[in-house]
Amino acid sequence: MGVAMVISGRMGTNTDYDDDGLEPFKRYKPRSLDELASRTKFSKKEIQLIYQGFKQECPSGFVNEETFKHIYGQFFPFGDTSSYARLVFATFDLRSSGCVTFEDFLICLSTLCRGTLEDRLRWIFTLYDTKKSGKITRDDFHIIVCAVYSLLGNVSTPCCDLETVQQHTSTVFQRFDKLHHGYITMEDFMSFCLNDPTIIQSIDALRTIV
Repeated sequence: MGVAMVISGRMGTNTDYDDDGLEPFKRYKPRSLDELASRTKFSKKEIQLIYQGFKQECPSGFVNEETFKHIYGQFFPFGDTSSYARLVFATFDLRSSGCVTFEDFLICLSTLCRGTLEDRLRWIFTLYDTKKSGKITRDDFHIIVCAVYSLLGNVSTPCCDLETVQQHTSTVFQRFDKLHHGYITMEDFMSFCLNDPTIIQSIDALRTIV
C-alpha cells in the first residue's frame, strides 16, 4: 500500500494506531490530528488512513518531486508522467520548498476530493498557471496540453504530434479567451467553467477519488 493506494481509494481499514495515529516521523512531525481535521474536510479516521499510506511511501515525512513522479507513473504506465507530475507537484508544494509534507499533501487532497466546486476550480487554475503569474497564457495552455498528451502516451486519441498539440491548444484557449486578451484571468476561468455543464461534471468526478 502507499500514497498511490490512498489516492485510488483502495486502502483497507485494518491498520492499528498508536496514540492518535499520527506518531512523529523521524525528520518531520505532522500537526496534531485535531488540527489537521480542523484544517481539512477529512474525518480523523480518514486522516489516520491517509497518514499510514503516506508514511509507508515517504518515511522521512516528505515527498520530493522524483517520488511524486514515481507515484504518478503507477497510474499511467503507458506514458511519460514526468511533465504533468511536475506541474501537479508544484501545486502541492505549498511552501515552494521542493518538498511536500504530509500536511501539504492532506490540504491539497482535501481541496480536490472534498472542496467546493469553486475550490477545485481555483486549484485547476493554479495548475494551469505554470509561471505563477496570476493569469493563464497561451504558452501555459501549450505546456499543459503537451503534458497531458505525454501522460496518456500511446493510448491518446488522436496520437500526439506537434500539429495536434498546437490545434488543441488554440481551440481550448480561444474558448476561454473570448475577449482576445491573450491571457485568462481567474475570473474569466471561473466564469467559463461554472457555465459549462460538461466541465462541472468532470470536476465533480474528483469527489470519488477517496
